[in-house]
Amino acid sequence: MCKSSCIAISVMCVLSSAAVLGQQPKSATRPELPPEKTIALAEQGHCPENVSALRHALVSQIAAADRKRAGVVGVRCALAVDDRDATLEFIRLLHKQFPQDPDVLFVVVHAYSDLSTRAAQDLAQTAPKSIAAHKLNAEALEMQGKWDAAQLEYEEILKKEPNARGIHFLLGRSLLSRPDAGADVSARARQEFLKELQLDPSNSAAQYILGELARRDQNWDEATSRFSQAAKLDPNFAEAYLGWGASLVSDQKYQDAIAPLRIAERLTPGNPDIHHALATALVRSGHKEEADKEFAIHRRLSSAKNATASDKPE
Repeated sequence: MCKSSCIAISVMCVLSSAAVLGQQPKSATRPELPPEKTIALAEQGHCPENVSALRHALVSQIAAADRKRAGVVGVRCALAVDDRDATLEFIRLLHKQFPQDPDVLFVVVHAYSDLSTRAAQDLAQTAPKSIAAHKLNAEALEMQGKWDAAQLEYEEILKKEPNARGIHFLLGRSLLSRPDAGADVSARARQEFLKELQLDPSNSAAQYILGELARRDQNWDEATSRFSQAAKLDPNFAEAYLGWGASLVSDQKYQDAIAPLRIAERLTPGNPDIHHALATALVRSGHKEEADKEFAIHRRLSSAKNATASDKPE
């Protein structure tokens, strides 16, 4: 009698210990299903219990079509249970295995969009009055073409935090983006970019746009200065080097224009505008042979660009 009781108590202790450790008796574990069965169950809506198995299927030695199917279903299931880490892991693995597959890219685009929406909702719920929330609202309003409402959002931020970095820049950019902007919009935007630089002298984008505004006004000295400062602040800013060199070309300082245009060419060799500006600087400074090569590259890139544009459906 004692022997039977002791055995029963021992079994209960083993079961209790397994529960404490977050384990189950081996007989209670779910048997591992074949990948095809796992995928089929997930497609039928059985997501919570199959996310991990889908990931395993995606990296297993099964046919590529089945791995792709597991990954696509995995993304959808991970989103369905709001497992964002798993969603990103499925995206990473799909990108690695099927980097140019249109079906995969389609799913990935929507997954990133969904994750972005959820993060925006988190921000709205946790910190609705924060600067970040106002910025996000302003960006959304700009996308909807509600320029006045977006401007009010930026101005509201500046009322709360006059020294907030980046806001004057965003406000200036918003002013320039308005299709219904008045004649004084450039002057108003310029003031915002100057205010931004007072708060943040390292803002290369503000320097760049000030350079563009000066170039529109054919103020070559200021344009050259602004573009060169933007390039120095961000050595990988190819457009700044292009603006710098193009402004020097317009100012007939051809030899000086070659150096920044060479850097722009190195950073973005596929931009035909850079090659044209560089060719012009070279030919006007007496380097005809080099100029001919750049003009030839410009023609080739422009032809390819036009051919691509003509292939697009209207």
